[in-house]
Amino acid sequence: MQALTTGASHLACFDIDAPQTLNHLMKSRTPDFPAPLDAEKRKAIRPVVCYPVDQLQVAPLELYFRARKNFELVESLEVPPREARTFEIPAGHFFRIVCVDGPQVGDLNLWQAENLKERFYSGKTRALHGTHLSTGDRLWSGFPYLRPLATITADTLDWYGFDEFGAGVHDVIGTRCDPYTSFLLNQTQYHHCCHSNLIRSLAQKTGLSKAEIEADVHDVLNVFMCTGFLQDTHQYFMKASPVRPGDYLEFFAEVNLLGALSACPGGDCGSEHSSDSSTCYPLRVEHYRPTNDELTKVGWRSPSINGYDRSHGMGN
Repeated sequence: MQALTTGASHLACFDIDAPQTLNHLMKSRTPDFPAPLDAEKRKAIRPVVCYPVDQLQVAPLELYFRARKNFELVESLEVPPREARTFEIPAGHFFRIVCVDGPQVGDLNLWQAENLKERFYSGKTRALHGTHLSTGDRLWSGFPYLRPLATITADTLDWYGFDEFGAGVHDVIGTRCDPYTSFLLNQTQYHHCCHSNLIRSLAQKTGLSKAEIEADVHDVLNVFMCTGFLQDTHQYFMKASPVRPGDYLEFFAEVNLLGALSACPGGDCGSEHSSDSSTCYPLRVEHYRPTNDELTKVGWRSPSINGYDRSHGMGN
């Protein structure tokens, strides 16, 4: 098993089973202050879920499954290795991210197509659904909108679950590889991190400059990426993705979507990222349109934006 650390010219990995000296990187393992007499009692308090979802309206998956029956392919878009591409999906349609030629991780951004300020909020999605997503989980937008942008309707890697290292696939933990962290750790100027890839694709789509558009690129859904936290240091780790050609992650568009997908420079993210060293493959985005009237029969419509009045205790 491997975990992320610094390398000379890129973000490299080390064998976590081998002895390592990480004290200079980690919080002190020797406390500076003595434990109180009731320390064990305090530690033994059972955890509670921060955001219980008992009252959260679940996705109507049976309806979506009926709507996707015999759906038709509208368009197919190839995302080249170490690049990103944008795509648009109307509300009520489906799209798939497909592994094509070899194991490859993708970084996904989503926006409400008419309003880039409404974008995917990975942190709240993680708080509601957990660290890794699969069928039935929803991708939520940020404040003040906080509504589902998309719902996962199929996941050919749902068999993976969590392995002996605690790793799962499709995480909302990692933010995306970026040139700023790469420079911080290695003093390199690398321009094909997912952050930069997404900026280029969104700038080209909107006609805005890279400076104008950078703030709209946001934390991602790491499609096909296999990740977790180390037991001892609790560092975020990655390992080779189990994805293979033909695997896909499928979504139902809850609103009109603008998406951007980067084929990560880390390839399957089994050894490193933020460099040209890894073997990379293209990814494909497939847009599907329902061919039946299952959605219209029940009067389906996009979710409303969040109902909070936004007074924040300050009046109107």
